[in-house]
Amino acid sequence: MEQLECEEVSEVVCLDSELQDGQMKEVEVDHQKILLVRNEGQFSAVGALCTHYGAPLIKGSLMGNRVRCPWHGACFNTTTGDIEEFPGLDSLPIYKVKVENGKVYVTRNKKTLTKRVKEMSSGEPGICHTILLIGGGPASLQCAETLRQNNYQGRIIMVTRDEQLPYDKTKLSKALNIESETILLRSSEFLKCHGIEVWTEKKVVSMNTEEHTVTFHDGTNQHYNQLLIATGTRALNIQCPGAELENVKLLQSYKDAIEIYQLSLDNKVVIVGTSFIGMEVAAFLSDKASTVAVVGKSDVPYRFSLGPDIGKMTMQMLEEKNVSFYMNDGVAEIQGENGKVKQVLLKNGDVLPADVVIIGAGVIPNSDFLKGSMVEVDSRNAIIVDKFMRTNISDVFAAGDVASFPLSIHADKRVNIGHWQLAQAHGRVAALNMLNKQTKLHSVPYFWTVLLGKSIRYAGYGEGYTDIVFKGSVEERKFLAFYIKGDKVVAAASLNFDPAVSRVAELMATGKNITKSEAE
Repeated sequence: MEQLECEEVSEVVCLDSELQDGQMKEVEVDHQKILLVRNEGQFSAVGALCTHYGAPLIKGSLMGNRVRCPWHGACFNTTTGDIEEFPGLDSLPIYKVKVENGKVYVTRNKKTLTKRVKEMSSGEPGICHTILLIGGGPASLQCAETLRQNNYQGRIIMVTRDEQLPYDKTKLSKALNIESETILLRSSEFLKCHGIEVWTEKKVVSMNTEEHTVTFHDGTNQHYNQLLIATGTRALNIQCPGAELENVKLLQSYKDAIEIYQLSLDNKVVIVGTSFIGMEVAAFLSDKASTVAVVGKSDVPYRFSLGPDIGKMTMQMLEEKNVSFYMNDGVAEIQGENGKVKQVLLKNGDVLPADVVIIGAGVIPNSDFLKGSMVEVDSRNAIIVDKFMRTNISDVFAAGDVASFPLSIHADKRVNIGHWQLAQAHGRVAALNMLNKQTKLHSVPYFWTVLLGKSIRYAGYGEGYTDIVFKGSVEERKFLAFYIKGDKVVAAASLNFDPAVSRVAELMATGKNITKSEAE
């Protein structure tokens, strides 16, 4: 008993009267930051830092008993500490709170960490049931962990063509020279401990849904009872003479990132495409390559996703760092010498010297192995799923960038969106439905991009927007943009305006419509 008391520390953190309903306060107990929340008269206390990248949740958005991270939109229940919306894998620790004589006491155990892993089962040897997860990204990992959190005890096999265990791919384009150990989502010990088998460098070439088997490139087969397809997308190469030359690179894997980084140092880089990845790579290499040139089809980057004003601003940010832009243009030919890139000839006749060419010109779903199977795909070859992430075959599910799914905030029209957070949400929903715990997907897309240390955040689904209403100033690089369709806000983007986008995402998640006049 004495030992337990030594391990626990209680401190007065504030007066009862200091916090009203719907308010939160960051407090400290024994040098650990804790978030104190009052909701419906009750106090609760959870970890103060988002488990994804450590953002201070006090700067986030609180609605009811849910706090949403200001940086990337992860949500946590302030009563249980559980993660309820992604990104991130772990929940928050919870702390004991009591109110006595108008003072609020919070107790913490000295062993409590800043993250809490939900309780998970592991496999039971005697159970003859296998769930196969194809793909080693966030959707598969979240699916595996959700299965174990819900006491699934069969066999879980995750198959990836990558050499790495599941890692945080969002960091590759933002920091090409990152250490592989620092971006692993889970350690191999963690995966082993919870009975999650990961087979690396394994490529699926075909599947037979009637026989419940999958065939790999090495000729081996694997039987499954239930299957998740989360194979993601792959980068498109451009169709032009010279595209096959050495040093023409696509950024798809950790290995690609390291290669691109090494080839670009003090060299002349040409980036084809003003995608989010293309722009992030341009920003990262702006002070490392000798020159960086970006070739884009429209007049400004992000014209259709974020709009012309924000596009122009991002272009100016990069131009200030000596990145040059060749817009409204395309590549006619990549010219080389001895099989290596020498220069890029543009359609308008301009010639750009190049030691490395990086292609960021869009992606296509990895679904070729489904040819000849019964699984339904759409015109873009994305796999069609319902709100439960089920395909047209009852025991086959799909999730992440490869899936075309009904989006609740878009009148349940099917969309295909490549966001990290959505892939995790898909994986969770698929797992629950595999276990017959009927759960519909109800997630608001949340996305971020980082350019030169500045984060642009985006929530909602803005396709086909007709108008943009701005608060703040794009020129001063401090703004909130509302994307309007008809009379309704369908998306929001911001820079230096936290936690506005998280607030909008939370309103959308609760089903509240923001009208154009409210935005104005």
